[in-house]
Amino acid sequence: MAKLYFHYSTMNAGKSTLLLQASHNYRERGMATYLLTARLDDRAGAGRIASRIGIGEAADTYDAGTDLFDVIATRLAEGPVACVFLDEAQFLTRDQVWQLARAVDDLGVPVMCYGLRVDFRGELFPGSAALLALADEMREVRTICHCGRKATMVVRRGPDGRAQSEGAQVQIGGNETYVSLCRRHWREEIGDRVI
Repeated sequence: MAKLYFHYSTMNAGKSTLLLQASHNYRERGMATYLLTARLDDRAGAGRIASRIGIGEAADTYDAGTDLFDVIATRLAEGPVACVFLDEAQFLTRDQVWQLARAVDDLGVPVMCYGLRVDFRGELFPGSAALLALADEMREVRTICHCGRKATMVVRRGPDGRAQSEGAQVQIGGNETYVSLCRRHWREEIGDRVI
């Protein structure tokens, strides 16, 4: 039975690496996969999912106006797909998460989404909130804080190197902009001193 999966974590946890490895495992066994990524994140190049460890694959892109049910149905009409893999799932809209759920339910194709759970302010992304509500299975991809604890939060550093507590929810960046931390160190970075 097909399911909607949500693999979530903070920045730099290896989500894209896991996505690419899982897709490779399907293809190695002769099964086709379909890869999608957010159009606005083109750090690895337009229409490309890439990992910091150097692996990458071409992918179709989506933005807030893309009907993902139609996109997946169109791809399935071209030939069988064993699994759909979607990177940067935090950028999905609530409606798009429902479209993915419909693809799972009505088209019978598993959909694996990979993305951030919370932003630099500690707030859920809309796509992540909808996936937490609708996914059949959720899996945390773990990474660690500099102290060795599990990192569950992320800070965004400004040009001065200081943690920001305000600003637009979406700002594309990598290690030069974001740092994953445990909740305690995140609170310290944003000025909420631990007692």
